[in-house]
Amino acid sequence: MLDDFLVRAFLAGAGVALVAGPLGCFVVWRRMAYFGDSLSHTALLGIALGFLLGIDLQLGVMASCIAMAILVVGLQQQKRLPTDTLLGILAHSGLALGLVAIAFLDRLRIDLMGYLFGDILAVSTTDLAWIYSGATLVLALLIFFWRQLLFATLHEDLARAEGVRVLPLRLLLMLTMAVTIAAAMKIVGVLLITSLLIIPAATARRFATTPEQMAVMAAVAGILSVAGGLWGSLIYDTPSGPSIVVCALLLFLLSLGLGGLLRRA
Repeated sequence: MLDDFLVRAFLAGAGVALVAGPLGCFVVWRRMAYFGDSLSHTALLGIALGFLLGIDLQLGVMASCIAMAILVVGLQQQKRLPTDTLLGILAHSGLALGLVAIAFLDRLRIDLMGYLFGDILAVSTTDLAWIYSGATLVLALLIFFWRQLLFATLHEDLARAEGVRVLPLRLLLMLTMAVTIAAAMKIVGVLLITSLLIIPAATARRFATTPEQMAVMAAVAGILSVAGGLWGSLIYDTPSGPSIVVCALLLFLLSLGLGGLLRRA
């Protein structure tokens, strides 16, 4: 079955959506959309480092994303700049540094469009192993720390007063996002991964009545987006990664209409 590239593409997208949905809920609740951009843009720098150091590119991307996550948490403690300003600076600086570093690799020919927008149809069984290993680890951590993460997200000051270690939890959340973005880069690319984090979570928010429901619905919306995007890409011969994001957008627009109807009923 894994010899079929479409099956591998769906399994890869579904694996990313399973973990991107719950993580995206925290991104929406914490209003940290720029954080996803900061990490994903830094992935390009990881690719350049991977080529320069001769290591696996996935490892290079993961190392750069983890380093960026730690840097963001550290700079947030300084409280000299608002978080959105800080993340905006790091997001665009990470992208620029990655492009400049790649420009120095004049002996290598890099498919930059593939890294920017992804190529889910080229996913291999090794990539599937990376994706599901990372997804299993991240989901296990989210389930184990769910109550504390939720408490620290919704009432950070109260959580701190109750003795919850807010800073390690924040670092844990950002590191899980770094692992997810590194695993998802090949599927939808560094410019589109943030969409897969945010749009399904925003779609689920219209219907969910509890945080747990929103996390599950976001994962389901992400999987439907992957299936719909691949189907649309196959039928209309469109790029797969952007097609998945367009499908996620259509689901979000549909949720706006259905949400309005449900409120009137």
